[in-house]
Amino acid sequence: MLKLIIGNKAYSSWSLRGWLAVKQSGLPFEEITVPLFDAEWDRRREGDEFAPSQGKVPILWDGDTVVWDSLAIVDWLADSVGRDRFWPKDDAARAMARSMAAEMHSSFAALRREHGMNVRRHYPPTQLTEEATADITRVVGLWAEARSRYGSGGPFLFGTFNAVDIMFAPVVTRFVTYSIPVPRFAQAYMEAVLNHPWMQEWILAAQDEPWVIEKYEHPVT
Repeated sequence: MLKLIIGNKAYSSWSLRGWLAVKQSGLPFEEITVPLFDAEWDRRREGDEFAPSQGKVPILWDGDTVVWDSLAIVDWLADSVGRDRFWPKDDAARAMARSMAAEMHSSFAALRREHGMNVRRHYPPTQLTEEATADITRVVGLWAEARSRYGSGGPFLFGTFNAVDIMFAPVVTRFVTYSIPVPRFAQAYMEAVLNHPWMQEWILAAQDEPWVIEKYEHPVT
């Protein structure tokens, strides 16, 4: 059985991606939640299960094979169960989907820095920085492009739920947490993501977590 090590569901955006990827695979897995930055964090991250990633989560163990980094986990699972479960079948759509997933993986530093994930909070709107505004505009533009070109088969970016929606799922929660205004089409897409049963399961579980990380409990001002 697969074993997935994740951080707090309230805060860990990369853990959400890895967890959704394993759910998307349909494979059974053992889930281990490790509280981020608690008193045991430094000691725990030096253990054998964490060593390959230097303590970063998520970490997926498939037997003796270890995979860390959310996009690498997507690729490993797609190789295991078939890429059509994770990516559009159409070549052009798949090329765009992979490009969007890669951009999400490597970009949007201001959005990440200024609007950390916290699925237990909902803050009133605040003045956005120019850098965060540019990131948000780019994200919404990517969503619009995908929906207009390939979204006719369902409510998600490429119609059906796939790896791109997994990569953008934490961004959806950020937009809700910080009351970030988006166009109507983007609101509809966000509702589809948030209403997905796996997202509902994750968000509900986050509410019952006992851990609180203070630096993630207040919006950046």
